Amino acid sequence: MGAPHNKKRYGELWPNYRIQYALAALAPLKELVILSGGWAWHFLSHVGHTEYKHAHDHKDIDLFIDPKNVAEVMNILLENDFQKVWTRYDKLPSDENFRRYEKTVIIEDEKSVRITIDFFVKANIPVRNTKGWTIVEPSYLLGLYSNIHSSDKCWAVQAAIKLLDQNIDPLDREELVTIPKK
Repeated sequence: MGAPHNKKRYGELWPNYRIQYALAALAPLKELVILSGGWAWHFLSHVGHTEYKHAHDHKDIDLFIDPKNVAEVMNILLENDFQKVWTRYDKLPSDENFRRYEKTVIIEDEKSVRITIDFFVKANIPVRNTKGWTIVEPSYLLGLYSNIHSSDKCWAVQAAIKLLDQNIDPLDREELVTIPKK
């Protein structure tokens, strides 16, 4: 579970370049992967939303991959200069086969951005298609915050819990990207 948010930092934005480079990394994988975590909430949010740091977690890209697509995804990642990164989670018992790939992209003024892709190999994930992407079905996605995802304090997660409790589909709901009033 995620740490409580520092509410004094509400309003901070993800840098545009982080979003752009992540989307560029995802583009060749689009037909092979299921977006989870912050990127699922990103595509559930309305087009053109403000990229608040506390609304969606964009530190990494969480994906599910059907076992039949793993070799192709790994090949695409390697062709695009991603490298396997070993983590403490690699040897833990789990229902999902976990892998992490990263690459660093040098951007203007010798700045760099690291793109981290965490992927879990699993078949039969409940999905929906939205805005051209396959994402984890929101009700199933919320259940992943007990064992796979840790940013359960994100506004989108908290808003989706409330919306789904009222049988309201969170797709394109302003609540997913609205600074909480509390």
